[in-house]
Amino acid sequence: MSMAEGDLLHVVEAGEVPPGRRLAGRVLFWGASLLLIGIVIAQALDPQTETERWFANWRPTLYAYLFWAFALCLSQVLIRGEPAMKNLFVLPAALFTVSVVIFPLVFGVSIALSNWNLSSLNGRQFNGLDNFRQMLDDPFYWNAMKNMVWYTLAVVVEYAIAFGLALLLNAQIRGRRLFRVIFLMPLMLSPVAVSWMIGKSLMEYRFGPAARFARWLGWEKPAFFTDPEIARLSIMVLDAWTWIPLMMIILLAGLQALPKEVLEAAEVDGATGWQRFRRIVFPLMLPVSLTALLIRIIFKLKLADIIITVTSGGPGGATDSVTSFIYREYRDRSNVGYGTMLAFVYLIIIVVAVTLFINWTSRYMRRMT
Repeated sequence: MSMAEGDLLHVVEAGEVPPGRRLAGRVLFWGASLLLIGIVIAQALDPQTETERWFANWRPTLYAYLFWAFALCLSQVLIRGEPAMKNLFVLPAALFTVSVVIFPLVFGVSIALSNWNLSSLNGRQFNGLDNFRQMLDDPFYWNAMKNMVWYTLAVVVEYAIAFGLALLLNAQIRGRRLFRVIFLMPLMLSPVAVSWMIGKSLMEYRFGPAARFARWLGWEKPAFFTDPEIARLSIMVLDAWTWIPLMMIILLAGLQALPKEVLEAAEVDGATGWQRFRRIVFPLMLPVSLTALLIRIIFKLKLADIIITVTSGGPGGATDSVTSFIYREYRDRSNVGYGTMLAFVYLIIIVVAVTLFINWTSRYMRRMT
């Protein structure tokens, strides 16, 4: 009896795995892989033939993927021995991520390259890059993209207001705990509720309190959502009122974490409040500020609910965001293929823009520090 056979705690390394066992593992893995690839190809082609009854939905692909995942885990143990068992703690999470991210992404790409209108009787038909060419000639989509530039630039103003409120709530003033709760109230409300309470009620051009007050100030026809420029500005105000508290609470947390000794030393040296803010507080708050700006920009790029509820993109697409335009492309025109192409292009633009912003902020932070 060898030491390996007598040692119950002996770990079977990859070099000690019998050749037959390794061969069985490879056969199992490649067999399951070929089965999955074959079913995916048959499912993707899915012509109107006698095989349609077997591929009426995506369950065969799901079952094949589950079998492939099980075969992958088992084949790793058969090929590499007991050290591969530690991979079994990671593989299920990785395979689940693939199933809920990669598969929908591939399916979305196939839809984006198809002419699929739910109101048509022809069903989904592959049309290549026709949806992309249509997007390039779509003035409403590029108008929505231009609006998104203005909406995103408004984040700078929101940041300034949020920073001011954070400084106010960080000061030793009476009732600051009450003010913190009051300023956080918009964040506790759903954007749809904000749209109805303010956009549809307070700013209603006939009987709304805001319209009456505007008429009292001399504005004869206070229609907040009929003039394109005023409507776009009104949407910015509604969205800012909802999300400024988020930036404020992030900046307030950063202010409270600043070292008190540095501020006290600057005050002893005779620095004014503005000098302390410009030379100490603002530079030390840069990491928190950039984080708050990035989070707010990400939320801004998803702006849709307020627009859909209040203006539905009007007047004439003046308030449309890209997200609200894509939503109406799905809901009003039932154009799933074209809407998916718009969504993918917008996703690529967001990924590139956010990556550039992160790289720029990283370089800026290194230069400042």
